[in-house]
Amino acid sequence: MAILKFRIYFEEDDAVYRDVAIKHTQNFRDLHSAILKAYEFDNRHQATFYRSNDHWQRGREITLETYEKAYKAKPLLMAGTTIGSEIFDTNQKFVYVYDFNKNWTFLVELINVSKEESSKITYPAVTRTEGIGPQQYGTRSLLGDKFVDIEEKYDLTKGTEGFGVEGESGEIAETEETDENDESDDAVLGEEEAGGDEF
Repeated sequence: MAILKFRIYFEEDDAVYRDVAIKHTQNFRDLHSAILKAYEFDNRHQATFYRSNDHWQRGREITLETYEKAYKAKPLLMAGTTIGSEIFDTNQKFVYVYDFNKNWTFLVELINVSKEESSKITYPAVTRTEGIGPQQYGTRSLLGDKFVDIEEKYDLTKGTEGFGVEGESGEIAETEETDENDESDDAVLGEEEAGGDEF
């Protein structure tokens, strides 16, 4: 059984990519899920692959489902199209588009074909990660669940009230200390003046 390794580049920065190994008998829906997992995106939006060439031009679509839009040719469906059936070149390319509103675009290139299947790997599998991927929903997703844990542990949502009260009491304490310092300074000055008369 052939194992195909694809390199999936983020279109806006080719230094950011993920390598995914997949069996040639698996389908495009499996590859679609693997790409989303590799880039830590959710699986809630529309998606499609396009057959492509060395210039990344978009050809026939292999889509998650048939959408209400104009197609140049009837699209293939991901679930019914095996990866192997669409490999016509040793460096076969596809363009993958996810979430048609945000238009996340990834360039998918075949970089290796192997006959050796590893019993330790569950395919499809992410085999390499390079660069910090785009954040699907902004900066909060950068930390994901970890941020929620930190927020709960340190009670960050109520921080503003606490800081206000603490700041006010701190100012009062500081004022009292200043008054005490002023009194002690006056006492020291008085002693120095009294001592000055003896000379």
